[in-house]
Amino acid sequence: MSLSDGLEALDRAFSGHGIDEKSIISILGNSHADQRQSFRKRSDFFVDDERRFEKWDDHHVKILKHEFMRFKNAVVMSAMHPWERDARLVKEALQKGSESYNMIVEIACTRSSNELLGARKAYHSLFDQSIEEDVASHINGKEKKLLVALVSAYRYEGPKVKEDHAKSEAKTLAAAVKNAAKQNPLENDEVIRILSTRSKPHLKSVYKYYKDISGVHFDEELDVDLILQAAVECLCTPHTYFTKVLDAALKHDAHKHTKKALTRVVVARADTDIKEITAEYQKIYGVPLTQKIEETVNGSYKEFLLTLIAK
Repeated sequence: MSLSDGLEALDRAFSGHGIDEKSIISILGNSHADQRQSFRKRSDFFVDDERRFEKWDDHHVKILKHEFMRFKNAVVMSAMHPWERDARLVKEALQKGSESYNMIVEIACTRSSNELLGARKAYHSLFDQSIEEDVASHINGKEKKLLVALVSAYRYEGPKVKEDHAKSEAKTLAAAVKNAAKQNPLENDEVIRILSTRSKPHLKSVYKYYKDISGVHFDEELDVDLILQAAVECLCTPHTYFTKVLDAALKHDAHKHTKKALTRVVVARADTDIKEITAEYQKIYGVPLTQKIEETVNGSYKEFLLTLIAK
């Protein structure tokens, strides 16, 4: 391998999602001092100070730490009991603030009733508090009532749907959206009741009737209320929701918090519906999810994610 090719390969090994450990070992481990100096001069990872001293850029060091941790975090999350994993994710979301509240919605709306109850039990054991009281005490925005209701839910999981009720509630939701200028749907008690108590088959019927009434899907009218939109997507079209989350996480310029969703979704759905999610991903974006991961992710982290998807 030429010096130029080696430097480019080393730069790629340090870039993206995860770290290409084999390339780093092969190239950096076998490099000479003058080759490493060439890498420092050509790489964005290094800067010259006022004395022309080549040093690591502190920002890139922080990024590398996050990338080295991705494989470890994926392994730990995969080995963890799902209830504990979900409890810790809710706690993390509350600590990070409003930009992470979609994680709470995701857990509350895509888990079964028993899985959500298990996460609530795990939260008791881990943090000596309930999820409900922590959500209620940490969140002060207009989304509080909905989030408390969602994490407190224990839904009927049978197949029966009362179609007349579903039609009526679709009209209720449509009226709430039309009245949004006067009252935010997040603050509408009927909207919260429907989304937090009805079964998922019932809500999917409501979703269908809403389209018949309004000409568009319910979530398509909720762009200004992202938490409400996420709740509707997670309850009614979860595979589409997860596909969008994965696509955002796999973008090269994704924020570090957005990137973390790749681990969260693949690990959490590996034993449930990852096959349906991968099929939806190909349907929407025209490429297999595994191919996108091959192109974007590096090293042991990539191999672990692909193994989880393939099992």
